[in-house]
Amino acid sequence: MHELGVVMEVARVVEEFARENDVEEVDTIVLQVGELSSMIPKYIYDVYPAAVDGTMLEKTKLDIEIIPGNGQCVGCKTVFNILENHTACPNCQSTQFELLSGREFYIKEIVCY
Repeated sequence: MHELGVVMEVARVVEEFARENDVEEVDTIVLQVGELSSMIPKYIYDVYPAAVDGTMLEKTKLDIEIIPGNGQCVGCKTVFNILENHTACPNCQSTQFELLSGREFYIKEIVCY
């Protein structure tokens, strides 16, 4: 489970941001996670308390927004959700597509008091 290491790095980055900007309390951290990324939101939520234990983020909330895994068909240019359509274009059934989104992992927002 690599989520713990990644979430610990998120906590480090957020703490550094807070120190540099004289923020005393962080209310919520909002992450954006692509549905095709290697990060599993349930595991992120599960490891979050351990990752922030003993830090200034101990009482923060965590929100995760899922970014859909979208592709664009090479042949007909239809944009479609890769998982929902089992990697096949719903318009022409081609399995050749360009990945548009879904592998992201971002700190979208740090909500401070």
